[in-house]
Amino acid sequence: MKQRIITAVIAILLFFPFVYIGKLPFHLVMYVIATIGLLELLKMRKTTTYPVPTLITMLFLWALLYPNDHILFASKIEITLLGVLLLLAYTVLVKNKFTFEDAGFFVLSAIYVGLGFYYFIQTRNADPDNGLVYIFYGIVVILATDTGAYFFGRAFGKNKLWPEISPNKTIEGAIGGIILACVAGVVFHLFFPVHSSVIVLILVTILASAFGQVGDLVESAFKRYYDVKDSGKILPGHGGILDRFDSWLFVFPLLHFILF
Repeated sequence: MKQRIITAVIAILLFFPFVYIGKLPFHLVMYVIATIGLLELLKMRKTTTYPVPTLITMLFLWALLYPNDHILFASKIEITLLGVLLLLAYTVLVKNKFTFEDAGFFVLSAIYVGLGFYYFIQTRNADPDNGLVYIFYGIVVILATDTGAYFFGRAFGKNKLWPEISPNKTIEGAIGGIILACVAGVVFHLFFPVHSSVIVLILVTILASAFGQVGDLVESAFKRYYDVKDSGKILPGHGGILDRFDSWLFVFPLLHFILF
């Protein structure tokens, strides 16, 4: 626990100044974080031994992270199609040593990581005044959910939530995470108004908290399937980038999808 706290404090001191500054410094940091996350996912499946597909997928990821929908003369949909075609063409060039399933995994990995962090960037870029408020609201909800789930689970947890995926998570912990997220979200709203209606805020917070826990379970499912303890080792006590940002990759797209 001590190591987790020290790592969390250092990470906050290093990361949040870039979030506050925004613009190019923030974008560059997010590109680095997303790239590490993508490589962690590819390493889980032991597919980083394919340098050409890895490079194509990294370029595809960077295109998805770009703040605008068009890059030069191409839309992101066209770039996505180009990435798919290049990866499929590579399967032919190497006579299926790199397979169709590998190509599908690479594409889905780039979309999962790329769009998750893209919507985090878009949240910060929402407008000069409210971008930070939206960012920190989402982060407060996620951290409160994790904290509530941990302590409620330890104190009251009896019924397993999904033992085949994450043996330590309980239904009581999941509910406790949602409750604490709602409390934290309302307290945050008192100081930094997020929405004109507190009722809407609470409903969105419940949805975001639940969706964040799904993101956590998705990452746990990856690790369980590929038989790894953590996605990486870059954050001592926490694991890798995906271990720390798994909920973020679900919550911030959700907030955009529901036009919050």
